[in-house]
Amino acid sequence: MQFRMQATCALIVAGLFLGLAAATHADPLTAKTAQGKVHGKTINDGKVRAFLGLPYAAPPVGDLRWKAPQAAAKWKGDRDATQYGTHCAQGRVFEDMVFEDAGPSEDCLFLNVYTPADATDKSKLPVMFWIHGGGYSGGGSSEPRHNGDFLPLKGVVLVTINYRLGAFGFLATSDLAKEADGATGNYGLMDMVAALQWVKGNIKQFGGDAGNVTIFGESAGSFAVSTLIASPMAKGLFQKGIGESGGALGGGQTLGGQTLAERTRVDDEWVAKLGVTSLKDLRAMPTDKILDAAKTKGMVGFPPDVDGKFLTEPVVDTYAAGKQAHIPLLGGWNRDEGSFMATRGMKAEQWKAMATAIYKDRADEFLKLYPGDTDEKALRSAIDYGSDSFIALGTWKWLEAHRKTGDSPVFRYHFELPATPSKFHPGTFAFHSDDIEYVFGTLDTRPGFTVSAEDRKLSEQMMGYWTNFAKTGDPNGAGLPEWPKYTMGGDSLIHLDSTITSGPDTLRPRYEFLLANMPPSRM
Repeated sequence: MQFRMQATCALIVAGLFLGLAAATHADPLTAKTAQGKVHGKTINDGKVRAFLGLPYAAPPVGDLRWKAPQAAAKWKGDRDATQYGTHCAQGRVFEDMVFEDAGPSEDCLFLNVYTPADATDKSKLPVMFWIHGGGYSGGGSSEPRHNGDFLPLKGVVLVTINYRLGAFGFLATSDLAKEADGATGNYGLMDMVAALQWVKGNIKQFGGDAGNVTIFGESAGSFAVSTLIASPMAKGLFQKGIGESGGALGGGQTLGGQTLAERTRVDDEWVAKLGVTSLKDLRAMPTDKILDAAKTKGMVGFPPDVDGKFLTEPVVDTYAAGKQAHIPLLGGWNRDEGSFMATRGMKAEQWKAMATAIYKDRADEFLKLYPGDTDEKALRSAIDYGSDSFIALGTWKWLEAHRKTGDSPVFRYHFELPATPSKFHPGTFAFHSDDIEYVFGTLDTRPGFTVSAEDRKLSEQMMGYWTNFAKTGDPNGAGLPEWPKYTMGGDSLIHLDSTITSGPDTLRPRYEFLLANMPPSRM
C-alpha cells in the first residue's frame, strides 16, 4: 500500500513537472535565441507574433564606434521583446519618416521578427529580410509603413533591421584604414551581414527557414540588396533578392562604392575640420557634434567604398564578370520617381533650352525620347528625365547586368498607380517610396492618404507577388495576373496599376541614350 502511494505521488509529481515543462515549451510568445530567451507580443488581433528590439550585435559605441559589428552579449532570463529598439543616430533627413521607438542612439543594432501566430520551430517558412531606405543616412525599422502586421499572414517570417547610418556607418579615414589593416568604412553594410548571420543561427526558433531567405529593400535598401549580392562577405546568407528603386551599378545615383583612396582623402579632410588629432579623440566626440558636422557633407555624404573586404572591386565590375551571387531577382521602380520636378514647373521653351545646353548636337535625339512640344509634355518629360537620372537608370542597369551574367530568373516591374495627395506627398504621382505601403499592406499608416478600393486591390496583389517570390523564386501564383520573366529576348515586364498588364520594355531607348551620353564619373 505504501509502495503504491509512493509510486502514485511520484507519478503525480512527474506529471506536474512534465506539465510545467510542456506549458513552458508551449508558450508561443517566448523564443530562445543564441543570446537568451525573448518574450514578444501578439499584433493584428493575435494573428501575428512580434519580437521587437532583438540585439543582433554589440552596441557600436565607445571603442566599437567605426568597427565591424561584434557579437551581442548573452543574458539570463527572458528579455522583453515588446518594444522597438532605438533607431540609429541620424539628422532630420526626411520629413515623412515617422519612428515608433525611443531613439535615436548609436546603440541601435536591433532587429524585429514577425511571424504567423501558428508558426512553430518546425514550420520552415520563407524569410523576408527587409532593409529600409533613406540614402544610407536616415530611416529605421520602427517606421509604421513597413511594420509586420500583414505580410506574415501570407505565410512568411518577416525580419526588419536597423543599421548604422551616415558618418557612423560609412566614415573611411586613413587612420581607420590602418587600424583595420586596409579595410574600412561600410560598417552599415557589415551590420546587415551580421543581422543575416543572426537570422541564419536563430530564425528556426521563430518558424523560419534559414535556407530560404529573401533580402529586399527600397531606395538605399535596394542599393544595399544589389551590393550584398556582390559582396563576398554576404555569400550564402540569402537565396533571393528584391530591389525596389535603386541599384549600385552607377548610371544615376553613385552608391556603388568609391575607391578607398578617394574616400580616405575626402573623409580625412572632413575630420581635420573637427579639431581632433587622434582616433581616440574622434571616438570620444559626442554623437550630436558628429551629426552637426556631417550636415556639411549633404544627404549622401558618406557612401560605401571599395574597402578590399566587403567589396573587393566596384559593384559594376562584379556583375560584369558574373561573380555576384547567382540568385533569382525581382526588381523595378515607380513611374514618377522624379515627381520632385513637378514642383519646379517646366515650360516647352525651358525644356528645349535645357536639352540643347546638356546634350548639344544630340538634343534632337533627346527630345524625341523626352518630348517637349507643349508645356504639358515638357513637364511630363521633366518628371521622366528626373526619374531616370535619379534612380531608374541605375536600377535598370542592375537588372540588365544580372539577367546577362546572373544565370538566374529576373522579374521586372513598373509601379504606376498614382497616389492621391497626402500630407507629405502633394500631387497625384507614383512617387519615390510610394510602393512601400503596398508591399507591406500598411496603406492606412500613411498620413493624410485616402485609400481607395484600387489601392487595396493592388496592395493585395503585390503582397501576393512578393511573398510568392520569397517562397519559390517566382512571383506567379493562383489568382494573380501572369508576370513574365524579364528575358534576354522579350524584355517583358509587368505594369503594376489598377489593372495589371505586361509587355515589352518600350522605354529601353531612353536608358540606352542616357548611358551613351553619361559622364564617365557616373557610369
